[in-house]
Order: sequence, then structure tokens, then C-alpha cells
Amino acid sequence: MTTLDTAPPPDPKVLDAFERDGFVVLRDVITREWREQAAAAAMRLLASDRTPGRDRSVDGKDGFRGIVAMDDTFLPLVTNPKVLPTLVALLSANLHLMSSNLIYMPSIPPGGTRTIRVPERHGWHRDMSSTNRDLGTEVVPRLSIKAAYFLSDVTPEAGVTMILPGSHTDTSPVTVPAGAIDPPGAITPDIGSCDALLFENRTWHAGGLNTSGHPRLAVMMQYGYRWLALVDDPAPHLLEREDMADIERQLLGRPDRHPDGSVAHEGAGAAPLRTWWQHLNPDPARSSG
Repeated sequence: MTTLDTAPPPDPKVLDAFERDGFVVLRDVITREWREQAAAAAMRLLASDRTPGRDRSVDGKDGFRGIVAMDDTFLPLVTNPKVLPTLVALLSANLHLMSSNLIYMPSIPPGGTRTIRVPERHGWHRDMSSTNRDLGTEVVPRLSIKAAYFLSDVTPEAGVTMILPGSHTDTSPVTVPAGAIDPPGAITPDIGSCDALLFENRTWHAGGLNTSGHPRLAVMMQYGYRWLALVDDPAPHLLEREDMADIERQLLGRPDRHPDGSVAHEGAGAAPLRTWWQHLNPDPARSSG
């Protein structure tokens, strides 16, 4: 069993592929047993009448933001030792978890009417769209990376996240031909049920069309620099738990503070990940501009 203490350094070929394409698939990063438990926990939450953090939209989409604070089943994803080394290498150790998003998308019935993923509203987008509006796409750097885990069956008809490879370095808007819903070159990554899809904020992507006959269930874990605002609601109760390790506390939002609560220098709160990385890999984590 891989733990943070036994995690291997990231594969240079994986890092190079991400730099080139703006996405990569990491193989076998969760177990089937955990996946089944997580799917059951997700369905319990979806069946509840809980409204805080609820995330509903058109075409029957349902879900929650801040899922790791709602059920302990999802906490292992925060510091997944088969994913975290790649995240740190591509960004830095000065990270936190910006969002943990549970997404439920029902299957499209035969002949069903859609309001998104149609030519008039194709659904292709970049994450953190406000940065593009405020700063301009020409200067927005890599700021965050999402790790997408799929808890339902991953089949060609399941409608998993589609990607436009290499679009993270293209400052122009995505071009979708008239009457189509996908840009030329768009792909559905070859992802297995225990894999994770990583992609960055500048990479154009869209949800595929789920025609499988079963709901698509996914968890999107978004990591970004600690000086970026959280997307989820704060979860101070997690930081107060005695069973949390220092790296978990950092990723869950502990600020730059000394043990006595006084203010520490800027970036001090990244010490747990920084120390772990130095033991894992002598090379500094690289960050893209």
C-alpha cells in the first residue's frame, strides 16, 4: 500500500506529457473497494435533503461542493499519495485544496431534449473564468490543477470529461464548427475506473454526453496556490480535528500561523508539503507561467 512516506517521485514522462498536452491520466490511483464505498457515500448525500453546498444546474445535474467536509470517505483523496507528487511537481508545495466537487449527471434518455452540449451552448470552457476576464487569457498562468475521479462505470457512453489537448498554451477562444458541439481535435481521454484525470485551469474541457443509461458520478478535486481563494465554504471543523496530519491541515486551509496562533511569515503554512517534497525528490517543484 502506497502512503505519503512511501510515495515515489513523479514520473518525468508524466510531467512532460502534462506540460505538452495540459492533461494527463494517472493509472490505478484508487482501489475498487474505496471507489465502491465512495459511490455509496455520494448517493447517500444526493438522496438527502441537505442544501448547504448543494450544486444543481440544468439538465438534471446535481452534486455538492466541499464534499470532503461532508463525509470522511472522501478525505483520503486530499493527500492521495499516487497523485500528490505530480501535483506538487507541476505547481509547487505552496498548495491548498480549493474545491472538492461531487457531480451527478443523469443519462440522456433516447430522444431526450438537452439545454447544454448543443450547438448553441456547447459547454466548452476553461476553469477559473474570472481570471481570464480580469487579467486576460494572454497572461493567465497555470494556477490550479483538477484531479477527476469517476465513481460510476467508465464506458464510451458514460460522458466523462473531454479535453482539447494542447489548448492550455493557446490564448485564443476555442472554435467549435457551426452545428457541432466539439472543437476539432477534442478527445475523450482513455481513463479506467481506478484512474484519475489531471488537467489545469487553462485547458479547454467539457463534460461528455452521458447516454449510458446510468448516472455519471464524479469527484473533482481542485488544487491551487495557497494565495488563491477557496471555492468551497471553509471547513474549520476539519482543521480542529486531532487526527489530521500537518499536510492534511495545509491542504485543507490552515493559514500562516505559529503553533500559538500568532501570525507567521507568508508561506510558512506550506512547510509540511515543502518538507515532505524535499525528502521525496531533491529537485525543486516546477511551476509553469
